[in-house]
Amino acid sequence: MPFISSLRQFIAVLCTVAFSLTAGAAFAQSGGGGKQAEPQKPAADTAKEGQKKIDEIAEATRLLTGSAGNPECVWLGRRVVSLLWRDDLDTAFRHLELYDRFACPGAHIQATFRCLVRQGNIDPKAQETLNGRVHACWLNPGLPPTPQEAAAQAPAASGGTTAR
Repeated sequence: MPFISSLRQFIAVLCTVAFSLTAGAAFAQSGGGGKQAEPQKPAADTAKEGQKKIDEIAEATRLLTGSAGNPECVWLGRRVVSLLWRDDLDTAFRHLELYDRFACPGAHIQATFRCLVRQGNIDPKAQETLNGRVHACWLNPGLPPTPQEAAAQAPAASGGTTAR
């Protein structure tokens, strides 16, 4: 009898191990619980995007004087302004702490965000992106408002009366 009991235990352990190994392999093949694989960008597109970012930071370093042109200030500052625009204040403030730690000028963040707000909303049909507009405002915070925004502000500034 003890031999049969030991044989039963051995078969139970063997089945458990076999089931565990096959279930692990099946789970690994399925991609982790039902997530669909995201399409990957071609390496050429990724390289172009990376080179574009490097070029933008180099341009800012060349055009801006002082610490606002430092690569770490450009990178962190543009992220802070983008996050503020998207109302992600918690993340923006965490990035702003890093920005301050690198001794980057806080006034440049304020001027860039003011420029971005003065430019008005971004038309979803337009080719311009938020990152492009933030970059333009980072390079020149005194950028004049877009023509649509200036036209929208003109009637409000006149006091609302018309000459008849």
